[in-house]
Amino acid sequence: MGKYRIDSMRKQYWNYAWCGKYFITIVLNDREQWFGEIIKGKMHLSEMGKLAKDEWEQTLKIRPDMNIKLDSFQVMPDHFHAIIEIGKNPYNLFINEISFSKALVNSNDKHGFSMDILKSSMNPKSEFGPQRKNLSSIIRGFKSAVTINCRKINSDFAWQSGYHEELIPDNEALERVRWYIRNNPKNWGKKK
Repeated sequence: MGKYRIDSMRKQYWNYAWCGKYFITIVLNDREQWFGEIIKGKMHLSEMGKLAKDEWEQTLKIRPDMNIKLDSFQVMPDHFHAIIEIGKNPYNLFINEISFSKALVNSNDKHGFSMDILKSSMNPKSEFGPQRKNLSSIIRGFKSAVTINCRKINSDFAWQSGYHEELIPDNEALERVRWYIRNNPKNWGKKK
């Protein structure tokens, strides 16, 4: 029970439409290995794995208005890792006044930044409404497109609900995540 559950590390007072670099992991239901296999430390994509790779690469074309940049990504047998950056765009104009780094510090920082300002500018997590033009909408669209196409091959294809994301606060963390993604196939099975 809960063996494959991925806990969210979502920041309570962060709007995931704002500018930032995000490390995402999306897992296939029951850890089914639909996307291929690792042979001698290299990922060999199945037809479904190729569909996932191609769909991810379409993200920029599908959402040109969000100023997205794709960074390292890796399709694995039973999951998908990627770094995605959301840049300044018409849907996140508030970020022009408050920088990514200031939003991660507490209200007593040396810049005089107030979490009250940040909180008042956001839609609280408890508010219901359409999730659009943010990280969740990107992931939802990706998962939906991959599901539709993969179910043409096998109707049992499914993702685990949700996804895991982390904000990448600086270049040092970015390099660590890139290294992790690049080396994921070589390290496959070592932790199991």
